[in-house]
Amino acid sequence: MNRMRLRIAERLKESQNSAASLTTFNEIDMSSLMEMRKLYKDDVLKNHDVKLGFMSAFARACVLALKEIPAANASIEGDSIVYRDYVDLSVAVATPKGLVTPVVRNAEVMNFVDVEKEIAALGKKARDGKLTIEDMAGGSFTMCVHPVIIPVLSASLTAPGSAVQTVACSAVYSGRLSSMYLKRQS
Repeated sequence: MNRMRLRIAERLKESQNSAASLTTFNEIDMSSLMEMRKLYKDDVLKNHDVKLGFMSAFARACVLALKEIPAANASIEGDSIVYRDYVDLSVAVATPKGLVTPVVRNAEVMNFVDVEKEIAALGKKARDGKLTIEDMAGGSFTMCVHPVIIPVLSASLTAPGSAVQTVACSAVYSGRLSSMYLKRQS
């Protein structure tokens, strides 16, 4: 096992042994988001050379929620609560060797296109095997899109000693079901 995989395995096991976890499900209506994407996806692809997906909207929703509830983006360090004025968003990316969560730094200052570009760049880096440990360190909140059943069946693993808040949002649009799975880490 290479150094990165070994370190990830150690941290996941340590997290499993030490972190509390909460999972909730919320249905949402994504019709407005679907319409917005339909209207702008071709222009975004043409003008910015990146696909307009849903992750940027989910990332923006996370940023707004974390600004509204600063404690959700805080961490406990020693005897103190440290409130962050930034959002370093860990985003799950599939690779041939499994799921990794590189960090989109300063997501609070990014627009939809910037987020999509950064996720695409991190995804390429991950698939090419060029992610570093630093690329995956320091996320203050983790966001991952999964089928609705996965949050129920999977363990929420995060950095050791972290609090975890997991949210799965099922969205019905055009007769299809999608879901959003969010994991908070501090």
